Amino acid sequence: MNIEAKDLSKVYGGGENRVTALDRASLSISPGDFISIMGPSGSGKSTLLHLLSGLDRPTSGRLTYDGRDIYSLSDRELSAFRRRRIGFIFQQFRLLPVLTARENIIMPLLLDRKQPDERYLQELAGMLGIRDRLTHLPHELSGGQQQRTAIARALIAGPDVIFADEPTGNLDSKSGGEVMELLKTVGKELGKALVVITHDSRIAAMAARRLTIVDGVLSEVAE
Repeated sequence: MNIEAKDLSKVYGGGENRVTALDRASLSISPGDFISIMGPSGSGKSTLLHLLSGLDRPTSGRLTYDGRDIYSLSDRELSAFRRRRIGFIFQQFRLLPVLTARENIIMPLLLDRKQPDERYLQELAGMLGIRDRLTHLPHELSGGQQQRTAIARALIAGPDVIFADEPTGNLDSKSGGEVMELLKTVGKELGKALVVITHDSRIAAMAARRLTIVDGVLSEVAE
């Protein structure tokens, strides 16, 4: 799936209170891309991620997935599109504490009234090193294992693209590095595009394509 963002802008407020969170950002994402977007706090990273993934609508600009403008969809259609085509990984793991790792992973499928492919679930769990932790509750998992569970949840529906917002922010450097290596490997082996928002230069440097954002202005780092 090819994704094209053209002149995306997000403006809050008006007059003296007007704030431009994102200023005419353009970006193309192709299958298998590994892209990092780096910038300081308040630079517009999360705003861009929310617009690219359809979690928010822009003030102006256009976003297409294989030529289809997703902002033309109704809220209900867009919600279904996100569940089926887009995976999300957040800094906060967002695991439900009363559910096992397995139950957390398959939750997106159940919301879409689908049954999990047990073979694919086991494959994912094996790739992420949590196959023996699927029956454990989140509080019984380490931070790295919780984030691996969140990654499996993002991948379980077979999305075309994974958006990760500071995915190592709650992990120590060792666990964070391991998680990013896993994300990179899994994305490559499964042919998924991966877009990572980060303020960590070490994480950003792992990507094949690197972009920076400052004061809402997006630019690509030359090779």
